[in-house]
Amino acid sequence: MRETIFFLALASANSGISMRVIEPLLPRLAEEFGTTVAASSIVITAYGLSSAIGTLIHGPLGDRFGKLRLATLAMFGAAVGSIACAFAHAIVTLAVWRFITALFGSASVTLGMAYIGDRVPLADRQPVIARFVGGTIIGQALGPLFGGLLTDVMGWRGAFVLLGAVFAVVSATLFIRTRPQWQEEKRSGPGGNPFTVHLRLLGVKRVRYVLGAALIDSFLFFGAYSFLGAFLKLKFDLSLTAIGAILAGFGIGGVLYTLMVRPLLRRFGQPGLVAWGGVICCIAFAAVVLTPVWAVTAIGTVTLGFSFYMLHNTVQIKATEMAPQARGASVAIYASFWALGQATGVAAMGVAVGAFSYAPSIIAFGIGFAALGLWMRTNLHRLS
Repeated sequence: MRETIFFLALASANSGISMRVIEPLLPRLAEEFGTTVAASSIVITAYGLSSAIGTLIHGPLGDRFGKLRLATLAMFGAAVGSIACAFAHAIVTLAVWRFITALFGSASVTLGMAYIGDRVPLADRQPVIARFVGGTIIGQALGPLFGGLLTDVMGWRGAFVLLGAVFAVVSATLFIRTRPQWQEEKRSGPGGNPFTVHLRLLGVKRVRYVLGAALIDSFLFFGAYSFLGAFLKLKFDLSLTAIGAILAGFGIGGVLYTLMVRPLLRRFGQPGLVAWGGVICCIAFAAVVLTPVWAVTAIGTVTLGFSFYMLHNTVQIKATEMAPQARGASVAIYASFWALGQATGVAAMGVAVGAFSYAPSIIAFGIGFAALGLWMRTNLHRLS
C-alpha cells in the first residue's frame, strides 16, 4: 500500500508542476501572443475549469472500474495534451490544449485521496493525506521554478514538451508497478450516468458545506497567488527564473506543514489550524505586495504555503469522510469545486487587477481568506 501511495503521489507531483508552471510565464505569453497579462491568464482559467469537470468524471468511474487503473491511463492522456501545448500558435489554442491536459492530469490527486480513504483508517488519515498531498505540493513548488527556469533556458514550448515526457514516464511507471493490483481494488460505484451520483451527494447538507468551503478556499487564495508572478515582474523586474524560485516558496511552506502536522494538531486542533492559517495567510499576502525589498517576498511565499495548508488540509480531511459509501465520487466533487474556485478566482482577480491594480486586489483577497478561516473555526461541526 505504501508503494502504491508513493507512485500516486509521484503522479500528483507532476500534475502539480503542470498546474503551476504557467504562472511565471504569463508576461512572456502576453508578449509573444500580443495580448495582456490579464488576457493571458485564460490559460490558467482553462486548466482550472477542466480540472473541475474532469474530477467529476474521475471519481465515479474510479469507484466503478478501479482507481489505480483510471489514474494510470489518465496520465498518458495528460502526456499527449501537454506535448500538444508546445505547438500552439495562439493564446486560445494554448488554452484549449491546457484544458485537455487538465482533463486527464487532475485524476491522480482525486483518485489518490480516494484510494487512501479506502485503505487508511480515519484516525490515521490526516497525516497520511498530508504526506500524499506533499507530492502535489512539491510539484506545485517546482512548477513556477521549472516554468521560469526552462523558459529562460529553452523557451516555454520546450517546457511543455518536457512536462509531457514526464507524464508519459509516470504513466508507464504506474502501469508496471500497480497493474497487478487492478483486479484487487475495491469497487463500489453504481452504474448509470456518473453525474447522478453527484446530484445525490449535493442533497446532503454537510457535503454542501464542505464544497462551499473548498470553493471559497481556492477562489480567494489562488485568485491572489496566481498574479504574484506578474506583480513581482512589474515591481522588481526580476528574471523569470528568479520569480519562479520565489513562487516555489509556496511548495516549501507546504512541505514544512506536512512535517509539522502532528504537533500542530495536538497544539491547536482543527479549529485553531483553520483560524491561524487564514489570519497568517492574510498577513503574508500583505507583506509580499507591500515590501520594498524583493528578498522579503521569498519569506512571504513560504509563509503563504505553510498557512494555506493549515486551513486547506482540514477541508481535505472533511472531504474524504463526507460520503464514505461513494468516496471516489465524493472526493471527485470536492476536487471539482476546489478547481472551479481556482478558475473563477483567477478570472475575478484579472478583472480586479484591471480595475484597482495588483496590491489592493491581492490584499482584499487575503482579507477574505482570513475571514474564511475565522468562520470555519466556529463552524467545523457543519462540515462533519
